[in-house]
Amino acid sequence: MGATDLAGHAARQDTTAGGPPLFIVANAGSGQHDLRQTRETLSRVFGEAGREFHFVDTDGPGSVVTVAQAGARYAREAGGVVVSVGGDGTTNAVAQAAWDAGCTMAVLPQGTFNLFGREHGIAQDLETAARALLRARAEPVQVGEVNGRIFLVNASLGLYPQLLQDREAFKRRFGRHRWVAILSGLVTLFEWRRQLALEIELDGQSTLLTTPTLFVGNNRLQLERIGMESAVAERVGEGRLAALIAKPIGTGTMVWLMLKGAFGRLGEAEQVHSFAFRTLTVRVLGMRKLKVAADGEVGVMAPPLRFTVASRPLQLMLPREEDLVPVE
Repeated sequence: MGATDLAGHAARQDTTAGGPPLFIVANAGSGQHDLRQTRETLSRVFGEAGREFHFVDTDGPGSVVTVAQAGARYAREAGGVVVSVGGDGTTNAVAQAAWDAGCTMAVLPQGTFNLFGREHGIAQDLETAARALLRARAEPVQVGEVNGRIFLVNASLGLYPQLLQDREAFKRRFGRHRWVAILSGLVTLFEWRRQLALEIELDGQSTLLTTPTLFVGNNRLQLERIGMESAVAERVGEGRLAALIAKPIGTGTMVWLMLKGAFGRLGEAEQVHSFAFRTLTVRVLGMRKLKVAADGEVGVMAPPLRFTVASRPLQLMLPREEDLVPVE
């Protein structure tokens, strides 16, 4: 079959096998993977299987959202699946587009952490995950939402978004290395002095508090790894999100808490309060706008912020039982 242009973004590969067509959004900026090699691998796997597939290409990180929206639109019109090939940020963009369009999505992890894919038993090896996708089934999965923005893994405000933003700035300057991420984190911790004055409303009751950061999780794997209390983490994914709020603390204590989280013992720290919830409304006193991170992508929102389990689930292609990969 010949190549066909899809809205100027992609080349089409047509086949005759059954199964919904796949519209692939591959982010060249995710992790350290070569886009050409990624395309070659997926073309071989899907071509050998006789599956219809389309590449909806990005021109760089800035175009991921636009191209994800195009891929989701094509998938909805064709009764197909929009496929995210990238890290958690790319997956978030595709999930938002798929959720808005009401179409099914799939994930082929290619980033650094890939927490969403790992939690759902999706292989981290591209070819293995692609072969599992050919046999996968669509299942509903819970997603979080903050002021209309979908998140799969976490959302946050205060110190954590600043850590993410500074880390990306350091990586652009010094390269994508682990030591660069550690250095940027230490610099941010020692420079951060701001405490947020919040009014949080939970179950009809309002509480005033001061904190350097508020973290909301929708990924049980991440929460378990940092050591959040099991009674809280185990409710995530069952109609609940989890919140983590740090008490007002100095730089030294914040570094100590970060180390606690790295070693999976954050739940032991008395300086941290955590709880599960369905809906949490947050008003930020004295601020009209602030930075909010969702799955590693930082944006600006106007309070009040309403964190909630999304009104409907995301339809996600999940591996069959024999293709599930144990959590590492």
